[in-house]
Amino acid sequence: MTEFPRPAPGSWPPMNSPAYGSTRKRHALHPPIAIPHTLSETSAPRFTPSAYPAYADMSVHEGQAAMGERIIVGGRVLDEDGRPVRGAMLEIWQANAAGRYHHMRDQHDAPLDPHFAGSARVFSDDEGHWQITTIKPGAYPWGNHAKAWRPVHIHFGLHGQGFAQRMITQMYFPGDPLLPLDPVFMATPDAAARERLIAKFDLDYAVENWALGYRFDIVLRGRNATPMEDHK
Repeated sequence: MTEFPRPAPGSWPPMNSPAYGSTRKRHALHPPIAIPHTLSETSAPRFTPSAYPAYADMSVHEGQAAMGERIIVGGRVLDEDGRPVRGAMLEIWQANAAGRYHHMRDQHDAPLDPHFAGSARVFSDDEGHWQITTIKPGAYPWGNHAKAWRPVHIHFGLHGQGFAQRMITQMYFPGDPLLPLDPVFMATPDAAARERLIAKFDLDYAVENWALGYRFDIVLRGRNATPMEDHK
């Protein structure tokens, strides 16, 4: 079996990024220990739509439309050679239009939207395509320093054939003035790799008089891989 190409140096963030304050508390202090994977880690559970039902529309909750700018986000999941990754489960979560998560631990004083749950689950098709409908999230303060605000972003967790194959990343929006000020985004040293975290405005995903569209392709490995947060 040929080893797949490794990411280029600097194209994925280090575990300890001094400007990103909380990494000082949670990064590994000792070299990792290799633990052989068992069958349950490499082949289970079966992430299929029958076991994990898909729900792709975050713009409506309990029959009511969420507040904010409706958008459609889509793309493809690809390997290092541009081939589609079929049947990948994508779990997606985000803040609402005011910049608040639908979670008890989020104490930001922005309003909650009772019609926005903030999560979705979709599967890539035979050509690697996936798509969601959502509300464009808002920026929010996060305490890294007195005036630190996270740029507008959407979280993605991708699952393969087992627990050991989960990968996590974030998607950002073009033209956001907070990007060069954000230690999470800037933790990826290579500028070209950071650009792969920014969605492309794409009218092919837009729906007339209803929603604008963005494209975000996710490359799982290789020298053009999308930077991931859990790569070690």
